[in-house]
Amino acid sequence: MAQKPSIPKGTRDFSPVEVAKRNYIIDIIREQFRLFGFQPIETPSFENSNTLMGKYGEEGDRLIFKILNSGDFLNKVDDALYEAKDSGKITPSISEKALRYDLTVPFARYVVQHQNEIDFPFKRFQIQPVWRADRPQKGRFREFFQCDADVVGSKSLLQEVDFVKLYDKVFTKLNLKGVTIKMNNRKILSGIAEVIGASDKLIDFTVALDKLDKIGEDGVKKEMLNKGISEAAIESVKPLFSFEGSTTEKIDKLRSMLVSSEEGTQGVNELEYIINTIKEVPLETAILDLDVTLARGLNYYTGAIFEVSPPETVKMGSIGGGGRYDDLTGIFGLKDISGVGISFGLDRIYLVLEELGLFPETVLPSTKALFINFGETEALYCLKAVNMLREDKIIAEIYPDSAKMKKQMGYANKRNIPFVVLAGTSEIENNTFTVKDMQAGTQKEMDLKELKGLLR
Repeated sequence: MAQKPSIPKGTRDFSPVEVAKRNYIIDIIREQFRLFGFQPIETPSFENSNTLMGKYGEEGDRLIFKILNSGDFLNKVDDALYEAKDSGKITPSISEKALRYDLTVPFARYVVQHQNEIDFPFKRFQIQPVWRADRPQKGRFREFFQCDADVVGSKSLLQEVDFVKLYDKVFTKLNLKGVTIKMNNRKILSGIAEVIGASDKLIDFTVALDKLDKIGEDGVKKEMLNKGISEAAIESVKPLFSFEGSTTEKIDKLRSMLVSSEEGTQGVNELEYIINTIKEVPLETAILDLDVTLARGLNYYTGAIFEVSPPETVKMGSIGGGGRYDDLTGIFGLKDISGVGISFGLDRIYLVLEELGLFPETVLPSTKALFINFGETEALYCLKAVNMLREDKIIAEIYPDSAKMKKQMGYANKRNIPFVVLAGTSEIENNTFTVKDMQAGTQKEMDLKELKGLLR
């Protein structure tokens, strides 16, 4: 007995309707990317392992899908290494490539490889799938699309302002109101770690803090303690767990807290500039919020960081994120190239729009007319009409087989095709067609010109 087919956990098949809805989102994002001056590039689905490993922190590295070397990949493994059964040590010997974890690190690699062909500042966008060996759950998949936009070669904070505007414009076009763009700065987090005497634990501090909305205050404290951060240090950052007020009030509180930290103060100044500039070019529908617990668990961020939350009525994780990385290309040998970028979470945005019923009814380009197949002569007559309709960008098709009328009409019903076109001996002689309105149940004889007018 044949084994029942299945797909790996965390992956999905997409129906025609789902693909159409996804393309609706992608088309709006792509349109805005172009409108804001970004150019498209694409990179391979897999990279050399050393391109990806070590760029996302310890947690990120564990989620990278490794690809086994071709052929007898165990043949070159040292016997002692094999006997030790240490997967961490044996992996470099049997796997030299990995599926990309995100689009940002491959982009940094692209910039370094093509630096002599690029005009800086370079604005690129990329819409491609990525893979993460995560635990699948609602809104979290192992294979999913990212829609990224980045600028490299400019340290101007106007880029951050532009990205906030880009987020706002896309979600406005999607009619998704009540989206919150959370913003923080890694310099502020570094300053806080410095002030509380935990600079040597910066990564552990930020990774734990970033989980506040998931594991709560007690969970964050426990994780920080487990990472060796002192109780006194944790107690001194307690105000961060309930940091409230307007953006101006939050800025003032941070400035007071970080008065002794030069780096932290710089981060506050950067955030203040972005917030004040946005006030001069107000957002249409999105809400900008300063969130001091936002850390983004990726090591390469050095300045402003962003995370986008859906409307409060939807229980869903972030639907976008990004930030400033001042020297990401330095890991590939190209120093002092600052960059900033954001990403849209296509799959989660899809789920949010679906839950809120925000997809337009016209998203799926459905067939307008199905021509009934009565036989070879009639099919050829109809085929000529179908081709002429398609020339006018009218979606039409002919049933491929000369099947029973009931079967062909049933097919039109199941596909929700609004018009069925019939052509027999009489219609061919008169150069006309009999058109049935499937919803009204009425039918009328007309020529091709009238048919075109009806289907438009």
